[in-house]
Amino acid sequence: MTARFTTLIAASAAMLITAPAHAQNGSSDIGDWSGPYVGGSFGYGWGPNDNAERNERILFDTNGDGQFGDTVSTIGGTDAFAPGFCRGRPNGNSAAGGCKGDRDGRAGWSIHAGFDRQMGSFVVGAVVEAGRKNISNTVTGFSSTPAAYAMTRRLDWDAAARLRAGFALPTNTLIYATGGVAYGKFRNSFATTNGFNTFTQTERKERDWGWVVGGGIEQKVSENFSIGVIYKYTRFNPNDYRVVAGQGTPPSATNPFVITPSGQTVFKRSSERFTTQDVRVTASLRF
Repeated sequence: MTARFTTLIAASAAMLITAPAHAQNGSSDIGDWSGPYVGGSFGYGWGPNDNAERNERILFDTNGDGQFGDTVSTIGGTDAFAPGFCRGRPNGNSAAGGCKGDRDGRAGWSIHAGFDRQMGSFVVGAVVEAGRKNISNTVTGFSSTPAAYAMTRRLDWDAAARLRAGFALPTNTLIYATGGVAYGKFRNSFATTNGFNTFTQTERKERDWGWVVGGGIEQKVSENFSIGVIYKYTRFNPNDYRVVAGQGTPPSATNPFVITPSGQTVFKRSSERFTTQDVRVTASLRF
């Protein structure tokens, strides 16, 4: 996380810590949490590079049966992708250069609307939200030609409908857990240093349903205004994007992508999982 976002989150946490003290110095009776609210959030999101992410590769279908995991073989029978795969964008057309790594973190924002109901010290509610994420990740494969093939998946926008439940403290502070359904709009792209074959992309734009869980703390600083910090973990499974490698010009009788039973080779990513984590500062106008 960059220094400016660390500072932002730290400052927000300090505000939440000191707000109850200020409230106690004045009037702490500024109403309960019941009622509707609208607001927005701003913060930092990133895609965790766990083992499943780091070990991702590109899979191939060479016989057109829709099943992936085939080997792309050279005319001599060797694996054309023996140089291997790496996470991120390539540093060149050779596996020796490796990848630049995935810079998954981005600033993001959203707007939200919700409703809470307080019963004693217990608070339940529902909230809908939508906003900008712009988080991406890339996997690259290297062929022995040599050439590099990079497939990138980017989450541009997302939305969610969440339930939340928590406890209201006497200091006008709400501590809660939250979870619900998520909806994401993805944009896929492909880049290669192979200038011979044709490459046709399908389902470059994807939409997918997922789920979100998290928790947060919120502080009422007046009867009609609250601030908070929220953490969310979101999971999607987009898996429709394909790249088809076809015959180039002039036609080749030795090109690994076309000396296949189907006369072409279809690419897909080995992992359909796309996860993000977010830490956001929130502000809400309450009615």
